[in-house]
Amino acid sequence: MTEAALGFIGGSGLYDIEGLTDRREVEVSTPFGDPSDTIVTGSLGGVRVAFLPRHGRGHRITPTEIPVRANIYALKSLGVERLLSVSAVGSLKEELRPMDLVIPDQIIDRTKSRVSTFFGDGLVAHVGFADPFCADLRWAALDASQDITTVHDGGTYVVIEGPQFSTRAESALYRLWGADVIGMTALPEAKLAREAEICYATLAFVTDYDVWRESEEDVSVEMVVANLMKNVETARRIIRNVAARVSPTRECGCSTALQTAIITGRDLIPHETRERLGLIVDKYLD
Repeated sequence: MTEAALGFIGGSGLYDIEGLTDRREVEVSTPFGDPSDTIVTGSLGGVRVAFLPRHGRGHRITPTEIPVRANIYALKSLGVERLLSVSAVGSLKEELRPMDLVIPDQIIDRTKSRVSTFFGDGLVAHVGFADPFCADLRWAALDASQDITTVHDGGTYVVIEGPQFSTRAESALYRLWGADVIGMTALPEAKLAREAEICYATLAFVTDYDVWRESEEDVSVEMVVANLMKNVETARRIIRNVAARVSPTRECGCSTALQTAIITGRDLIPHETRERLGLIVDKYLD
C-alpha cells in the first residue's frame, strides 16, 4: 500500500502536522507490534506525506520504550522512502546555542538496552553504516532551513539511553570526543531506517547546554519543553519546505543498502523469519 513516499517523525513537542489536505489517520499493525501512535497521511503542498509522533500524542512513551522497529516497519509499509525526524538535543559546544538547528552527519551510540536491528532468528545481514544519515535528504533539510533559522551543517550526535539526562563527567567526556549535540532518540531509528532502505536525516533542535557549561542553568524538563515549544512552528515551516524540495527519484545508496548485506544462505532462512521480514527482504530473496 503506497500512502506516502515522504515521512516525518515528530519528537518532543511536535505531536501533529498542520496544513495537510486529504488528511487520514491510518492504524498499521506490524510483526513488531503497534507503532507509537496512528500515522497521519495527507498532502502537503501537493506532496503525499506521512507523520508519526515518536512518543505518542501527549508524550506517553519514554525513549527506551519507543517501538522503533514497529515505527519504521509501519512507515515502510505505507510506501515511505525518505524519513525526516525532529529531535530535541543538548549542545556540547559553545557556538551551538539554544534555539539553533543542527543537521548532524555522524552519530555515536551510547544506548544500552534497545533492539537495533530487524535481523536475527536465522537471517543475518550487515548493512553499511559509515555515513548514518542520507546525504541527499540532509541537503534538502539544510536548504529548506536556511532562511528560517540559524542552522549548522553537520555535527556528531551522541545518543544516550535516558530517560535521565547525562552526568557532568559524561558531558565532559563527550566534549573531549568532539561530539556536537546529545539526545536520546536518533538511534536505533537511523540503523533501522538503513536496514529498511529508507533515507533518514534528523533536524536536531538545540534546547539547552546539557550540564557541562557551569555558567548555564542545568538542563531540566521545564527548560527543554519551553524551548521546544518555541521551535515547533520552526520545525513545521521546515517540514513544509522539505516537502517542496525532495525529488521524486532517489539517487543515493540508501535504496540498495541491503543489496550485498544479506549473508545467510537463502535455503537456510527459516520460513517464519522470511515471512516477518518479507516487506524488507523479498526483493533480494525472490
